[in-house]
Formats: sequence, structure tokens, C-alpha cells
Amino acid sequence: MRIATFNVNGIRAAERRGFPTWLATRTPDVLAVQEMRCPAGEVPDVFTGYHLVHDAGVIPGRNGVAIATRTPPSAVRTGFGSREFDREGRYVEVDLDVAAGPKLRVASVYVPKGGTPYEDEASLAKMQRKFRFLRSFSRHLTSSRREAAREGREFVVMGDWNIAPTELDIKNWRTNRRSEGFLPEEREWIAGVQSPRTLVDVVRHHRGGVDGPYSWWSWRGKAFDNDAGWRIDYQLATPGLAGAATVAGTDRDPSYDTRISDHAPVVVDYEL
Repeated sequence: MRIATFNVNGIRAAERRGFPTWLATRTPDVLAVQEMRCPAGEVPDVFTGYHLVHDAGVIPGRNGVAIATRTPPSAVRTGFGSREFDREGRYVEVDLDVAAGPKLRVASVYVPKGGTPYEDEASLAKMQRKFRFLRSFSRHLTSSRREAAREGREFVVMGDWNIAPTELDIKNWRTNRRSEGFLPEEREWIAGVQSPRTLVDVVRHHRGGVDGPYSWWSWRGKAFDNDAGWRIDYQLATPGLAGAATVAGTDRDPSYDTRISDHAPVVVDYEL
């Protein structure tokens, strides 16, 4: 089973840049999408052959998460019980009952970018808002994972976490120690939701202590050409599912001019 996550930075723009070709070539069984940036009624016809669950949120032109599956979901849930964030199109999860395979719970998440306490009050407020999201979301991760286990389901939550977990996950980590996405508090949070018994970072577990593979590069300058990226998109899976990964990595575009998004898809093949 091939499971992928992709922040497309606008599904309509991604369609023009080659998303349909990527999807037809890689043919994931399950695809989590972030930053759809598209009203529900205006999604382009690029998910033929899939069952699409889409939470567009209420902010025009912003956010939006989706899950596309070959198997129709047996249950769908949007949001994670937060009055502040559930209307923003940041989280959706589905249950899948795959024929001749395991029962799964799959989630797509788009974590706020945040800010830092080192710039101004506005940036500090963004940081504080991000941590309100993280605190609330961590409670949901625990409860949803435990509920999935009671139902005999493996659980994978994937998407754009907007946190680079370690120095291996950001090229220029020394100059970004005071940047949002690499603050000590953020890295402590993402480490805290993982353990060998709960959720496992599948790509890091599979690839070991190598730099990257990065999943985001700025549009500006030579970041992409120099592979000066961040690994902020990943799949966290329950140990049974993570241990079944046979191939795991990112689909880095061949050149700056052929980029579909400022993010690369994170694709994992599981032997189930």
C-alpha cells in the first residue's frame, strides 16, 4: 500500500504545474493533501478514481485539508474538538476497511506556521496561537490513536507539521535556531508526541541518521538549487504500520522550473 502526503500550495495552481501527472505516475492508495486553498465546489477534476474528503475551512483562499482514497471511507471526521481551529480547515481523518488488508485510521493535518518571541508582538501572538493548536491537537492524537487501537486499526497522521524535528531535518540549522519551525519548544513538542510504543516518524525511522530528506524549500533565491531545505512534512504512524514501511522518502522535483509546490510529496510504501 502506498500512502503519501502533499502540501500542494493551492490545488488549482498545482494542477497547472503538473499535479495530475504526478498523481497518475505515483498512484498512491491514500493521499493526504494540505493547503487545498479552494472552495469545496471549485476543486478541479484531478482526483478521478479516488474518494475525496475535503474540509475547505471558512477562510477564503487559505488552508484546507483533504484525503483521497481508493477505498471509500467507512467513517469521516473533521476537526479535533477545538473551537478556535476546527473552522479553519486544518484537520480531517477517515477510517478505511481495506479488503484483504488491515483496518486503518488516516489523518491529514496542517499545523499553523507560528512565529517567534524575538521579533514583535504580532510574531509572538502567532507563536502563542500555534502552541494553543499544538496543546489541543496533542490531546486528540492520544485519544484518536487509542480509539483506533481499540477498533483494531493502525493509525497514521501526516501532513505539514511546520516543525523541523532535529538538526538532521534542516540544512541551515545553525542560522535558524531562533526561527519559527525550529524553536526548542516546537521541537520538544513534536518529540513528545512520539515514542516506539505510540507514534513513529516513518521516514526518519526508515532512513536513519541521514540529513533530510527535505520536503520544503523557499521559492526565493537558490534554496531549492542548493537543497537548503527543511523536513517539515512527515508521516507519524503506529509502530505496527511504521514497521511495515519498505520504501520511504520525498519526491523532490527535478528542477526549480518543474516544481509543483514549494513542498515535495512524502511517499511511503507499506508491505501490508
